[in-house]
Amino acid sequence: MFDSSILPSRPSHPHARLEALHRWIVTADQMSQIEARVFAAGMPVAALMEKVGGLLVQWICARYPLSEVQRVGVLIGPGHNGGDALVMARELHCSGYEVMRYQPFAKLKELTQCHAQYADSLGMPVTDQLDSLQNCDLLIDGLFGFGLARPLEGEIAEAVNQLNSWQKRIVSIDLPSGIHTDTGAVLGTAVRATQTFCLGLWKRAFLQDSALDYLGQAELVDFGLPLADIRAVLGESPTLQRITAKLAIQALPLPRPAATHKYKQGHLLLIAGSRQYMGAAILAGLSARSSGVGMLSIVVPDSLRPLLIAQLPDALVIGCPEDETGAIAALPEAVDLSKYHAVACGPGLTVQATPVVQQVLTCDCPLLLDADGLNSIVTLNAPATLQQRTAPTVLTPHPGEFKRLFPDLMGSTDDRIELAQAASQQSGAIVLLKGARTAIAAPSGQVWLISNSTPALARGGSGDVLTGLMGGLLAQRIVQNPGVEAVVCSAAWWHAQAGMLAVEEKTELGVNASALIDFLTPALIPYLNPA
Repeated sequence: MFDSSILPSRPSHPHARLEALHRWIVTADQMSQIEARVFAAGMPVAALMEKVGGLLVQWICARYPLSEVQRVGVLIGPGHNGGDALVMARELHCSGYEVMRYQPFAKLKELTQCHAQYADSLGMPVTDQLDSLQNCDLLIDGLFGFGLARPLEGEIAEAVNQLNSWQKRIVSIDLPSGIHTDTGAVLGTAVRATQTFCLGLWKRAFLQDSALDYLGQAELVDFGLPLADIRAVLGESPTLQRITAKLAIQALPLPRPAATHKYKQGHLLLIAGSRQYMGAAILAGLSARSSGVGMLSIVVPDSLRPLLIAQLPDALVIGCPEDETGAIAALPEAVDLSKYHAVACGPGLTVQATPVVQQVLTCDCPLLLDADGLNSIVTLNAPATLQQRTAPTVLTPHPGEFKRLFPDLMGSTDDRIELAQAASQQSGAIVLLKGARTAIAAPSGQVWLISNSTPALARGGSGDVLTGLMGGLLAQRIVQNPGVEAVVCSAAWWHAQAGMLAVEEKTELGVNASALIDFLTPALIPYLNPA
C-alpha cells in the first residue's frame, strides 16, 4: 500500500488541490453523490451551471478566436448537460459568434428549458435538423453528460453518426454523448470528439481503452468542488487513482544516500531468454541496468551467455543447462534465490522452462512474472498457486495472457478496471493489465491507472523493457522501502513517459524496444530537475 503521507489530508495550496483532483477518479454514482452534497449545502444548480459554462466559454474563445472561427453549432440535450451547452451558446452569441442551436428534444429539464427560452429571446436561431449545422466551423456536444446508461437509438443515433461523418472539430462537455461513464463502452453509437472537457473530477471512462477513440484531447475543468465533499464520498484514500508524476517520482530510489555502494542498491535476478528468443533477455537486461539497480544477475541458457556478456559486461551472466529446444532446463545450484532482493522471470523463456518458473515461485522476495513466466503458471493452477506465496507477486499480462490466467473472469464484465481488481483479489498478486490505459490492481481492491501513454509502445519487446525496468526498481526497494504497488506504478509510468518522449524525436513508427531504452533516463530528467 502507498504511504498515506504522500496524499495530503487537507490540501489547501492550489498545487496540492490540483494534484488531488488530477489523481482521483469517480464513478457516475460517486459524482452524483458529490454534487448532491454541494447542492444540499446551498449551492444553486443554476449558479454552478453558469460557472461551468463560463469556464468552458473562456477556453473556447482562447482556442478558437473569432478571427479563426465564426460559426458555432451547439447540440443541446434534455438534461443539465444541455443546460451547460445553452449557457455556452448564450455567451458565445454575446461574444460575437454566429451560434446555431440544434435542439432535437421537445421536453427539457426545467432549468435547461429556462436557458432555451432566454436563448429564444435573444434571437438565437434554433433547429431540430442536424443538417443546419453542417456549415459550422466548430460543434459543441451537449447532448448527454455523465450517467447515461441507455444506448442511443433512432433519430439521435442517426444524428450522431451523421455528425461523425462530417469529421468536424467537436468539443464535448464532460463526456462524448453515447459513452458510458464508468466502462467507457459505446452505447450503440457515440460522438467522436476532438476535445473533451471532463468536469470537476476524472470519470472512469477517461481511463478505459474502449473510450479513447471518442475522447480526443481530454482536459479536466476544475469548477471548485469542495475537497471536503469529495473526501466525504471517496474517502481519504480513493479506490481509483490516476498515476501522476508526483506519485510516481516519490517511489523512485532517489536521491541516493551520499555514502552507499552497489550492495546497498539492490540485487535483481533476471531469468530470461531461450535459443528461440534471445533478444528478450538482452532488452530486459539493458532496461534493468537503466533502472539504476546496484547488482544485476541474469540467468540464461548456456548458449546465450557469450551474447549477454557482450551486451551487458557489467552484469553477472549465469549460464544454465538447456533442453533440446534451447530453453533453460534448470537453475544451477549456484543460484541461491534467498540472496536476491527481487526476481523477474519470463521474457523469452518459452513454456518449456515451466519447471524453472515453478522453482522461483518458492522465493521469499518480490517476484515479477511476465510473458512465458505467466504462460507457465497457467498449467500450475495460477490463482491457487499464487495465493500460497508469502512474498509479494507482480503479474504483468497483456489481454491474451490475462484470458489464459483468469479464464473464469472472462465474460463477467468488459470493464478492464473491474477485471484487474477481480484478478488481483483472486490471486493475491498485484496485477498490471497492459493496455492503452494500463490498470494496476492490488489485492486490497485499490487500482491505479496510467493516464497517458502512446500506441508507439505496441511493438514486440516493449514488455521486456518494462519487465527489466520494474524488476530493477523492485530490487531497489531496500533503499527507501516504498510499497510494492508504488514501485509497480512508478515503473509503468516511467515506461510510458519514455515512450512518449521517444515519439517526439522518432515518431510513433520509429520507437522500437531498443530505442525505448535509450529514452528511459532522459524521460526522468524534467521531473527530477524542473525548470
